[in-house]
Amino acid sequence: MSNFTTTVTAFLLLGFSDTRELQILYSLLLLLIYSAGLMGNLLIVIITTFDRRLHTPMYFFLRNLSIVDACFISITIPQASVNSLVNNRAISVPGCAAQIFLLIFRAYVEITLLTVMARDHSVAICQPLLYPVIMSPRVCMQMTLTCLFTGLLYAGFHTGYTFQLSFCQSNVIHQFFCDIPSLLKISCSETFRHTLSLLGSVLVIGVGCFTFITASYISIFSSVLRFPVKEDQRKAFSTCVPHIVVVSLFLFSISYVYLKPPSDSGSIKDIIFSIFYSIIPPFLNPIIYSLRNKQIKEALRIVIKRQLFFFKGLNHKL
Repeated sequence: MSNFTTTVTAFLLLGFSDTRELQILYSLLLLLIYSAGLMGNLLIVIITTFDRRLHTPMYFFLRNLSIVDACFISITIPQASVNSLVNNRAISVPGCAAQIFLLIFRAYVEITLLTVMARDHSVAICQPLLYPVIMSPRVCMQMTLTCLFTGLLYAGFHTGYTFQLSFCQSNVIHQFFCDIPSLLKISCSETFRHTLSLLGSVLVIGVGCFTFITASYISIFSSVLRFPVKEDQRKAFSTCVPHIVVVSLFLFSISYVYLKPPSDSGSIKDIIFSIFYSIIPPFLNPIIYSLRNKQIKEALRIVIKRQLFFFKGLNHKL
């Protein structure tokens, strides 16, 4: 089914293995990662929503990031897991288009939210007296809505532009989900302009966000090093380092996938780097931001205690 003389009406995704036992193992592993990532992100959303002490700009952006991550891992992992479990790799063209749109939208919103979070950290540390004015609730909402709206435009443009191409020679996508680089490899149309627009937009957005984030952290570290108390320096660094880890992992992996020259066939390296930008960040974000955050851990303890008291009271009534 790899060569066609007529227009492709469905695509075949790449499986993780041809061995049935490994297919089941990978399916269960993906479901485990999905459950852990979904629960972790939803837990952050719940805690930062119901604990009034966490109604600050930093946790507002963290809550939005967790919502984006929870939605994103629901785009790729469940279908990949089910496909591996039932040994069915087919995906319709509209389904592939929807997956690409949501993937691009999530990636754009993720990197722009991480950029906004760097700005939030910079103002909080470098301009603490002006922080309530610069990062007011209205400004935070405007920045978030801007990320979402421009993300919709960006994802809509690239999805529509990609599916103007013809797919008449091959329907095998060398990836476990639909993405633009994989579709450009199998198109029978001229893809130079599409490749150029994709590379150009990724470079502009990626380099722009990376430059802004780098400038923010240069300002942060120069201010932190002037703190007279070592404990204050440690707290500031513990807040910033997780953010740097998330940004670096996400940008490095997505840059490799989207900026490397296209090839005729996929490789295990492509799949690994795709996992690093599509699955690992949504899975690790709750861990990185929660384990080193005393406020979230304290709020989690309070939530657990309230639930225990609730169930104890319910048992007494019964």
